Amino acid sequence: MRRPLTRDAGISLIELVIAVLILSIGVVAGYRSLGQAQRGIGEEIPRLLAHEAALNRAAELRLLGMTAGRALPGTVRLGPEDWQIDVTEEATAGGFVRATVRAHAPGRPGALAVVYVRPGAVP
Repeated sequence: MRRPLTRDAGISLIELVIAVLILSIGVVAGYRSLGQAQRGIGEEIPRLLAHEAALNRAAELRLLGMTAGRALPGTVRLGPEDWQIDVTEEATAGGFVRATVRAHAPGRPGALAVVYVRPGAVP
C-alpha cells in the first residue's frame, strides 16, 4: 500500500536558497583564511633567511675568533637577497667579546644573533 503524498515530502526553493547562501559564506571565509595563511608563510621565508645569515656569521666568529672575524665581508648572498651583516662588539669581564650580529636587507625583516667569542685567534 502506498503512502499518500503530503506537502512536507521535499525541500522548498527557499530552503535551498538559504542552504546555498550559508555554504557560500563558509567557502568565502575559508578562501580568505587560506589567503591570510599564504601571506603569513610568504613573509616568513625572508625572516628565516636573515636568521640563517646571522647564525652563519655567529658560527664563523666562534670558529675564527674576533680578530679574524673582523675581516669577513659585510655582505653575504643567501637565497635571492644580499644580506648586510653588522657586528657590534662589547668586551665582557670574563675576557670574551660579546658580538651582536644583525642581518638585514632593504625592505625585508632582519634577524639578530648574539655570540660570545674569544678576542684573538682560536687555537
